[in-house]
Amino acid sequence: MLQTFQVENIKCSGCANTVKTKLKEQFDVIEVDLEKTPREITLDIEDKDIDTLKLRMKSLGYPFCSETLNTIDTFSTKAKSFVSCAIGKMDAKN
Repeated sequence: MLQTFQVENIKCSGCANTVKTKLKEQFDVIEVDLEKTPREITLDIEDKDIDTLKLRMKSLGYPFCSETLNTIDTFSTKAKSFVSCAIGKMDAKN
């Protein structure tokens, strides 16, 4: 089923590229809307797989907006998102 989720820390096409690349094997086609704030991702996903997606997105530094993060997790995900963004920008150039 096609579902859309609001996520934090996605700022640019580098971030979007990382999300698409890192999740492609598991979720195939992922759309990242850079026009909306907060950013949204849309993909074909079953309800049973949403928790897996949440964990994967958080590990990349892009938690769902619906998640409540403590201070350490907030700083951690922001730092991870900077790294993920840089990787996404480098991958896009290759």
